[in-house]
Amino acid sequence: MALYAISDLHLSLSVDKPMDIFGDKWNNYMELIRQNWLKEISDEDYVLIPGDVSWATYLEQSYKDFEYISNLPGIKIISKGNHDYWWTTLSKLNKYIKSNNFQNIMFLHNNCISYKNVVICGTRGWNCPDSDGFSQEDEKIYLRELQRLELSLAQSRAYNADVIVAALHYPPVNKNKDMNSGFVELLKKYNVKVCIYGHLHGDSHKNALVGEYDGIMYHLVACDYLNFKPLKLFD
Repeated sequence: MALYAISDLHLSLSVDKPMDIFGDKWNNYMELIRQNWLKEISDEDYVLIPGDVSWATYLEQSYKDFEYISNLPGIKIISKGNHDYWWTTLSKLNKYIKSNNFQNIMFLHNNCISYKNVVICGTRGWNCPDSDGFSQEDEKIYLRELQRLELSLAQSRAYNADVIVAALHYPPVNKNKDMNSGFVELLKKYNVKVCIYGHLHGDSHKNALVGEYDGIMYHLVACDYLNFKPLKLFD
C-alpha cells in the first residue's frame, strides 16, 4: 500500500484533442500512462491526480475518461486543474461517480482526505503575484484560492497525522521561485511536509520548484515531466 502522484493526464477519449501537437513526447501518451500505471500500482495504492484530468467540457461528456481512470488499479484522488471545464460542485461530482459505479475515485475540493498517517489537502491554485501579465482579476482568483487552500489545511487539524501533503495544480511560486508567495506561507503555517503540483509542460519544466526548501519537499508531477510514470511519495 503506497501513495503515488501524477497530474495532467489530459485524457481525450471523449473529445478530439490530441496532445501530440505539443511535441513527439506526447505520442501515444494515454497508452504509456496505462502501461506504466499497471507496472507500478496495485488496487490498495492511492494515487493523487492534481488537475487537468480530462479535456471534456461537460461532466456528462467525460464518461470515457473517467472509465479509463476507474479501470486502472488504485484509489484515485482527483483535484481541479485549469483545463477541467467539466468540474462542478462536489455533490454533483460525487453523485456522478456513484451513478456510474466508479467506486475507486474521490475528489479533493474544500476538504481533506486521510491515507494511513498522511492527510492530503489541496486546491487548484493560481498564478502567483509578479507572474507575467498578473492582473487584478488574477489577484482576485489568487486570493480566493488561498482561502480554499487554508480551508482544506485547517480541516487537517482534526486528524492526528504525521505528514500533511498539499496537492495543487499550479506551482506554489512564480517562475522566479519567489518563496514569499501566499501558498508557501500557508504550507509553512500548517507544517506541510510535501507539496505536489503540475501545470508546467515542455520548456516550462526549467521553472519548476523541485526539492526541499525550508523543510518542505516540492515535486512537479506533470505526467510529461515524469515520463508518464506515477511518482511514489510514500510507502
